[in-house]
Amino acid sequence: MSKVLALINSDHRSVRWGTVIFSLLVGAALWESVGWSFNQAIMAPLIGGADHPGTIPRLYKYIVHDEEYRLSLLQSVQLFSTGFALAVVFSVPLGIIMARLATLRVALESYILVLYVTPMIALIPFILSILGFDFWPKVLVVFLFAFFPILYNTLEGARSVKPELLEVAKSFRSSEVAIWFDVLIPYTLPYTLTGIRQAAGRALVGMVAAEFFLATSGLGEELITASRNFDMAGVLATILVITGLGITFMRIAQAFEQKYSAWRGVNR
Repeated sequence: MSKVLALINSDHRSVRWGTVIFSLLVGAALWESVGWSFNQAIMAPLIGGADHPGTIPRLYKYIVHDEEYRLSLLQSVQLFSTGFALAVVFSVPLGIIMARLATLRVALESYILVLYVTPMIALIPFILSILGFDFWPKVLVVFLFAFFPILYNTLEGARSVKPELLEVAKSFRSSEVAIWFDVLIPYTLPYTLTGIRQAAGRALVGMVAAEFFLATSGLGEELITASRNFDMAGVLATILVITGLGITFMRIAQAFEQKYSAWRGVNR
């Protein structure tokens, strides 16, 4: 029976990967065809040629031969990582604390909801006028984009802890710290990882927005420079880099999410 299931799973994986590869090839062919159909100032093909600079050759040139571009990529990754890490550090404990303290949750819920539904890009001029153009104002923008999805998922996870688990912990005279580490954090972790996965894409948007509207730097500056020069191959190559970063971060978070979601399911 196990061999039959393994064979079925193998067939499913083969079909899935075959579909993905076929879809990518069709998309690449369409991109190449559309790229050759327009002026190079409007659209760039995927591979291109002498008359139409291609996106992939430009991407190769950026990554392999352009030291300034690699520095811009490093600056963007540093900005993203700092803002995202701070969002995780602050949102996870706050979410659990709000779940444990109903009074604090009621007091803060309205403010958090208002900030959550507010377009974060609209706050950038306000941040600019108070904090200026330096690195940390841009970190604050990334932080705000990533903070709320993690907070809400953590809060919901902590609130969904079964009362019986807390009662058992209290019956064994567990301290609040022990309840956090033995019950709340393990149970909430899958929800938090879901929030982290959702926040990764938002944080990338915040990173690019900060680099656009505050002091231009990193990949945002590369996008602006390429668009001003009508270099669509450069624009699309940089978009591919940002997309690759987003997919990488989200896949990592998704892998952890699946691992710990399975762990929670086993231990229910």
